[in-house]
Amino acid sequence: MKRIFILFSFISTFLSAQKIQVVDAENNKPIGNARIILENRVVYTNDDGFAPVESTEKNLEISATGFTKQNLSTFTSLIKLKPSFKDIEEVKIVSVDIKTIFEDVFKNYHKRYFDDPSLYDITLKQRAFDNDKLHFMVIAEAKLWSESNMYNFKDGFRKDYDNILQIQLNDVKYLKNIKSDSVFSQKTDEFSHEIVGNFFFNYEIYRTLLNLRNKETKFSGNLISDDGEEQIINCKIKSSYGININGEIKYNKKDKVITSYEFTYLQGDFPTQKKVTTDGKKFSKKLGNATIKFEFYKKDGVYLPSLNSLNTDNFVFFYEDQVHTKKGSREIIYNSFSKSDKKGLESKVDLNKSIWENIPVKEDKETAILLSKEEQEFINQK
Repeated sequence: MKRIFILFSFISTFLSAQKIQVVDAENNKPIGNARIILENRVVYTNDDGFAPVESTEKNLEISATGFTKQNLSTFTSLIKLKPSFKDIEEVKIVSVDIKTIFEDVFKNYHKRYFDDPSLYDITLKQRAFDNDKLHFMVIAEAKLWSESNMYNFKDGFRKDYDNILQIQLNDVKYLKNIKSDSVFSQKTDEFSHEIVGNFFFNYEIYRTLLNLRNKETKFSGNLISDDGEEQIINCKIKSSYGININGEIKYNKKDKVITSYEFTYLQGDFPTQKKVTTDGKKFSKKLGNATIKFEFYKKDGVYLPSLNSLNTDNFVFFYEDQVHTKKGSREIIYNSFSKSDKKGLESKVDLNKSIWENIPVKEDKETAILLSKEEQEFINQK
């Protein structure tokens, strides 16, 4: 028996907003997750390459992983980005000491990234698949407050998470959750400082250094692109802890800042874990792959976050005689930034439970959100 809960808010700005599409200049294929920096906000393209941008916008900066950045003085509905390199075989590979880069960035993090109290208007998106079927999707507007834009390890281990991060849920634009016998819910009471840590890049650098500092770990860094200011470095880490990590960073040589980071943790060799759900169901969990991504941009001389995402794939759950292969994603787009104080937010969500179980705080502001074709079809399902 199926139970379906739908909350669908179709806003007027969705109908009237102008759109930009970003495509590959060589094959005209849409580029998803391309970043568009505007005068007062940041937006990203959906899976079909579209992003909501008004025709009055000026001075746009468009970038995407693997493509050459483009700057436009006025609005253009179609933007074609050129690949930054065609084939890795065409590039002369130069070795880079990635451990030295990570050690330096971690040591000087507070100097190179904005580290004062901050308030962001953010877009939150979360999706979940069970055996390749999309069964949960939510897109919401929220505010995010951070005391220093860094993970404070002392507060984290004390579980004083409100001193590190606060979120105010403003408006749930789309929420659909299909619950049926074919979908296994693995909700547990587990909550660790790592869940909050995943919001912050300094925590991820710390996690990477734990692997790089181990004498048994093997790693390499290869320079695959250098435009004089920014380098693209391919990274491979074979950890002694049983994890293989592959990824790529963009490194600004002048400012000594990692502006883009995307690492995939290959965890298939870990042993199966025994777990219990909140309602007492025993199950087993086999870890899969996890990709974490951070992007930053420079505004008024300081580096600010524009994106933080976490994607999981091929996580296998065994419950009774059922096998469920799951994948999911959580994405935060930092649309706008303002300086704040140390007081935080008046209305904040309880991080000890799902953010979607919290009550939204309505604000008189609407943002156009463009669904991809797959997302729209899922919302339209009865």
